Amino acid sequence: MDDWTTSHDRVLTQRNAEGWTFLLEAARDLRTTGAVAPSGRTLARLLTDPVDEPGVGPLNVLEAGAGTGSVTRVLIPRLARGSRLDIVESNPRFAARLRRLVRTHPHLAGDSERARVHHALVEELDTGHRYDLIVSGLPFTNFTPTQVQKIMDRYMDLLQPGGTLTYFAYRGTRYARALTATRTEGRRHRGVEEVLAGYQRLYATGCWTAWANVPPARVWQLRRPVAQAPVAASSAALTGAGR
Repeated sequence: MDDWTTSHDRVLTQRNAEGWTFLLEAARDLRTTGAVAPSGRTLARLLTDPVDEPGVGPLNVLEAGAGTGSVTRVLIPRLARGSRLDIVESNPRFAARLRRLVRTHPHLAGDSERARVHHALVEELDTGHRYDLIVSGLPFTNFTPTQVQKIMDRYMDLLQPGGTLTYFAYRGTRYARALTATRTEGRRHRGVEEVLAGYQRLYATGCWTAWANVPPARVWQLRRPVAQAPVAASSAALTGAGR
C-alpha cells in the first residue's frame, strides 16, 4: 500500500469521525456546536484566503467557532512566521480537541505561544488584542437576530482598521426553512438575514461559493474601514436598515 493511499485513508477516517462528532454535539446544543458538519477543504481555503494577500506579513488572527479544527488545520500552515492565532470555541469538548491539535501540530512545534485556544463565547472574548483577520465558523442561522447583531458588533470591534472578516452561510437554507420551519422560525431566520445584509451593504468586499462543500456554502468577506464610526453608532444604523 503506497503512502498516498494510507494518507488518504487517514483523512477519510478523520472526516467520518468529525462528522459523527458534529452530529452528536448538534443534538446537545446548536448554539455551542457551530454547525452540523465540519467544513470541507474548499470552504476552509476560501475562509482563510486573506492570509495570502500580496504583501501580507505576520498577522494577528482570530478563528471563532472552530469546532473540531477542520478550518484550523488549513489555516495554521498558511500563517506567516511571527503570526499569532487565537481560537475561540464555546463547546468544551471541541475546545479540548483544539488544544490537542495546537499542542501537536508540526507547524507549531517549539512555539506554543503562537496559538491559543479560549473556551468562551466570542461576544465575551477579551484577549487584549485587535485582529488583522477574523475567520468565523459560527452558524448565524441558528441564532436570534439580536445574537447575530451582538456577534457582528464584537467582530467589528475586534478588527484592526482595515482588517478583514470572513464567514459563511449554507446555500439553499431559505428555501429549506420555508418548507419545514414554523412561522416563528421563519421570522427569526429572515431577521438574521436582514442583520447580515446590513453588514454586507456597508462592508462587503467579496463573496464566493464553495460548491464542493456539503452542503454548498457562500463565503462572505467584509473589511472594516480604516476610518470607521464607533460600533454603537453603526449598530443603530444597521438595526434601522434591517427593519
